[in-house]
Amino acid sequence: MGTKVDTTITWVIRDSFSLQDASIYSDKFVVDGCKWHLRFYPKGYNKANCLSLYLHVPDIESLPIGWRIHAKFSLTLVNQYSGKLSKIRETQHWFDQKAPNWGFQEMITLTELHAKAGLVVNGELTIVAKIDVLEVVGKLDGSEESSSVVETVDVNGFQVLPSQVESVKLLFESHQDFASKFRLNNPYMKTAYMNVLLSLTQTLCRSPQELSNDGLFDAGAALSYLREAGFKLDWLEKKLGEVKEKKKKEEACLARLHEMDEKLQPFKKKCLDLEALIDKEKEELLEARAPLP
Repeated sequence: MGTKVDTTITWVIRDSFSLQDASIYSDKFVVDGCKWHLRFYPKGYNKANCLSLYLHVPDIESLPIGWRIHAKFSLTLVNQYSGKLSKIRETQHWFDQKAPNWGFQEMITLTELHAKAGLVVNGELTIVAKIDVLEVVGKLDGSEESSSVVETVDVNGFQVLPSQVESVKLLFESHQDFASKFRLNNPYMKTAYMNVLLSLTQTLCRSPQELSNDGLFDAGAALSYLREAGFKLDWLEKKLGEVKEKKKKEEACLARLHEMDEKLQPFKKKCLDLEALIDKEKEELLEARAPLP
């Protein structure tokens, strides 16, 4: 099984429907060397009873004369309960000085939004953008970082942070079918399970000295949680058993060392007492050898 990797941008809007502003922008982000941001209209853009969502090229006044960007992109309102019920729209556009934004005036109607459970959860609406830059005309400098938009990377259907990509790719390369029976489609649940799996593998790579019995119990519970979800983790189950055996051996060694040390304490005391007597005798010897005045 090959390892497929794509880049995704996630923007979480909090309290999106109590906003007084007609529209809000995401922070800027960079895809394929081009700067972008998203613009969200909670009350619709010249369209009643709907939400509008657009992709923008920011700071166009600083771009060179004649710049153009041809991009294919999709915008998704994520259903946090079921990925199949997410609302996705796709298009492509030549962005330029006259048309620096493009998107969907009717991304979703408010009626549909409130009819689908999972799109707005605890006042939060999650938007995912996937952008494929097809062609760029002009020299564009994309170097700005963002805070409220989070870049994640799709590795074989699991959204992970860029710092986790190599670890997840290594899992798929070393154990190609470990997720073959995992059937959840919700992207948030998939990310949560993958984070548990990564944390478990990191835990089992630590030395027994760094692990407590409570930590190993939690590792066993995490393993059961992942297996019930459909992951095939025979190699981790074996490793957990080996780590538990090493922990038992470490504790047995520590117990024996403690017992030996207790037995040694009386002898250490006798040695210290004897050394004190020797020092006293040396002082008396020096006094006996001293010449009379």
